[in-house]
Amino acid sequence: MSTNNSSNQANLKVILAYLVVYIVWGSTFFFIEKALNSFPTFVLGSIRFLSAGPILLLYCYLKGYKIWDRKSAMEASLVGFLLLFIDMAAIIWSEQFISSAIVAIISAATAIWFILFDRPKWKQNFGTPAIVAGVLLGFCGVFMLFAEQIFMAPDIHDTISKEQKTIAMFVVTLGTIGWTIGSLASKYLQERKSDEQKSKDLNVIVKTAWQMITAGVAFTTVALLSGEYSSFDPSLVAKNDWFSITYLIFFGSILAFSCYIWLLQVRPATEVSTYAYVNPIVALLLAQLFTSHEVTQIQIGGLLVVLFSVLLMNWNIYKNNRFINAYRRKKKLKTIKLKRLKTMAPKSSIPRIIEIADFIDKEEDRKKK
Repeated sequence: MSTNNSSNQANLKVILAYLVVYIVWGSTFFFIEKALNSFPTFVLGSIRFLSAGPILLLYCYLKGYKIWDRKSAMEASLVGFLLLFIDMAAIIWSEQFISSAIVAIISAATAIWFILFDRPKWKQNFGTPAIVAGVLLGFCGVFMLFAEQIFMAPDIHDTISKEQKTIAMFVVTLGTIGWTIGSLASKYLQERKSDEQKSKDLNVIVKTAWQMITAGVAFTTVALLSGEYSSFDPSLVAKNDWFSITYLIFFGSILAFSCYIWLLQVRPATEVSTYAYVNPIVALLLAQLFTSHEVTQIQIGGLLVVLFSVLLMNWNIYKNNRFINAYRRKKKLKTIKLKRLKTMAPKSSIPRIIEIADFIDKEEDRKKK
């Protein structure tokens, strides 16, 4: 009984962690758009990451993790600048002009840049028809969103011009490229380390804390130099917007990331990566239900095209997933059994009835073992 209870509790933890990663990360696009009602772009990033980073670092310290290694911290700072400053600054700035749903869809197409910028994998990637088709289809999905903004008839009630919206979409795209370069830099820096260097390396959560702190410092520097902080009055911030930024700090940056790291330790990476398919859908639903932005058929179509392209680009990974392989083995075994039974003579033949009975008995014995 206790074994069943512990198994059920473990399954419940996995389900709850997935819900956090799926829903919370998908909702951050919406809460950024809401927080922008009161917070300037770089002030928003400054408060978010200068709060989340030290809190996460304190957590790591209390857990007994090693929190400082000069080389690891420097690498984390480089990656954090590209991942959390360049990309997040692009997202936050762009959501002043375009819907959080559009930003989420373009962000989902980041897989395109991973294929194009991962030069050591070019031969493998571009030698696979599914990946090439996925890249081309991904560009088509993104182009659908750009075409809608460029060629659609202007809304007389919309105060934001088509040019501003188009520029914002280009900025988001540049942000996703920054995210890609940062992710690849993190990957190859880690691969080049010797076993001795890896043993001295910081825990991944500690590295993320330093990444957040780096992004927070960068956001703060820009906010100070641009005059955003000098013109920012905290007393004018609406209560709902304080809630939004608090949500981004504790749920978006700390809780969701912790759940993501934990899931990678207990579940297959290919399974965990499915958050990339759910996040833009969550963002699209929240934009439709709780913002004034209209979610159009072209946006929905673009999302479906982009998600299908991501599936194609990751097809080689998914097709080798252990769950899919287990299903294939089970299906193949079933087919073999049917073929063997079909080769046995009619039921009226007593020797063949005995043969079938022996076959069934052997299968039952095999299952018991």
